[in-house]
Amino acid sequence: MPDLSPQSRDAALLTLEGAEVDVLVIGGGVVGAGCALDAVTRGLSVGLVEARDFASGTSSRLSKLIHGGLRYLEMLDFGLVREALRERGLILSRLAPHLARPVRFLYPLKHRGWERLYAGAGVTLYDAMAWSGSLPNHRHLSRRGALRRCPALRKESLVGALQYSDAQVDDARHTMFLARTAAAYGAHVANRVEVTGFLREGERVTGVRVHDLEHDRTFEIRAQQVINATGVWTDETQSLVGERGQFHVRASKGIHLVVPRDRIQSSTGLILRTATSVLFVIPWGRHWIVGTTDTDWALDKSHPAASAKDIDYLLTEVNKVLARPLERSDVQGVYAGLRPLLSGESESTSKLSREHMVASPVPGLVVVAGGKYTTYRVMAKDAVDACAFNLNRPIARCCTDKVPLIGAEGYTALWNRRGLIAAESGLHVARVEHLLGRYGSLIRELLDLIREDPSLGRPLDGADDYLRAEVVYAAAAEGARHLVDVLTRRTRISIETFDRGTASAAEAAELMGRVLGWTPEQREREVENYRLRVQAERASQEQQDDETADAARLGAPDVIPVRLS
Repeated sequence: MPDLSPQSRDAALLTLEGAEVDVLVIGGGVVGAGCALDAVTRGLSVGLVEARDFASGTSSRLSKLIHGGLRYLEMLDFGLVREALRERGLILSRLAPHLARPVRFLYPLKHRGWERLYAGAGVTLYDAMAWSGSLPNHRHLSRRGALRRCPALRKESLVGALQYSDAQVDDARHTMFLARTAAAYGAHVANRVEVTGFLREGERVTGVRVHDLEHDRTFEIRAQQVINATGVWTDETQSLVGERGQFHVRASKGIHLVVPRDRIQSSTGLILRTATSVLFVIPWGRHWIVGTTDTDWALDKSHPAASAKDIDYLLTEVNKVLARPLERSDVQGVYAGLRPLLSGESESTSKLSREHMVASPVPGLVVVAGGKYTTYRVMAKDAVDACAFNLNRPIARCCTDKVPLIGAEGYTALWNRRGLIAAESGLHVARVEHLLGRYGSLIRELLDLIREDPSLGRPLDGADDYLRAEVVYAAAAEGARHLVDVLTRRTRISIETFDRGTASAAEAAELMGRVLGWTPEQREREVENYRLRVQAERASQEQQDDETADAARLGAPDVIPVRLS
């Protein structure tokens, strides 16, 4: 099975340096990876470069939901909701059933009569627009029924409830799987490759200059079409072209808290209305994710910081309905991300905040920005459609609605056989279920590693949910180049443990070092860099405002500095 191994990365860069590709995608988030998969499955030659790690920006710091967006119905944005619900159904049933799964949410009602009618009409429309029947329809609940499902709620905080279905996914792993699937179809994919400039012939963009941050070398990549899919960095990337864009991207910060599952007694997630937006309490394995906020952010984009004010806001809002309030000491992990919202030169374009836009500001360059995670595939299709139009030759139509990600094929059969797999491998069935939900049918490759070295079947120090084999596999097949890649994105140890992954760092670095050929000094640097990162994040979360939180977070250096930030 093609992978994102160190060897494949080197081969991809060698190819990109020596030949012109039809389409070069800048940005390894969900939209960039989706663009690469869309283009390569249309028969185009494709390159994908990412300055940091796959999903290291917005695409690893979301609420982990694949959803239509109930609140957009209230804004009468029926087109966006319908589109997102269609994509939700595709991801659940065909594209990534091994990575996505249904999740139920309870919406407490505070007013008798009118609120049940109003909210009930909304979720009825939501279910009707989904239409696929892959998820259960909503249910009306009495207060007693709601409290049976969520005993954690204060009795006086509701008069009844509605329960409806949506879906969730590990966004970072899903994005990485998109990039790996693109590579499996022939795309040349490489992370830690920074674009430092654009090549021009007259007005036309003909490629980019890049810096391979891993090997400290620079070279040029030529392409007939370049797609700028850099999310919140869109304006900075566009500035390298020297041309004003037709729209601008504004960053909005959202933070999330991760708390242990036993802190909130419930069999269902929650959706709560706040004064300004909605708040989710989302089941996440042995944890809950509580979020999110929505505030302007004009500081460092690489490492948006969560302040004490942000954390206190979420705790205050969720505690309004909980019988046993959450305390700061209950918070196991915190993460902050930036949404790329569109803002334009006029009032009309400013209203596009959750829509996406595709433009070609100069010949040879296509820019895609905005949108929401769930509709990444539609954004990618529109961007590649623009490239196809500019290539001036017949190009196949988009087919990614019929292209499952690697690991999807055979997943259901393997899930049905999970008891037998457990007996054959010697792993507990719960462990097999965990692996199937992260790798799908690629679980065989993990089991092969354990068969060759049984010590890899042991849990990682300080992170019992993950096996040592998963760290080795992340470096060998999933494109992880540094310790932070494994602890924050290939796994979620950085937000799922009270020590934020510091107890796992040394062993994980030793396992990665075997694959990547690290010297003892390199291993120590990786561990120290990660320790400083955690220390800086903790310090930022004690600050009362964005400016001081940002300054505290920037106290830890990047493992490899990147110019655009």
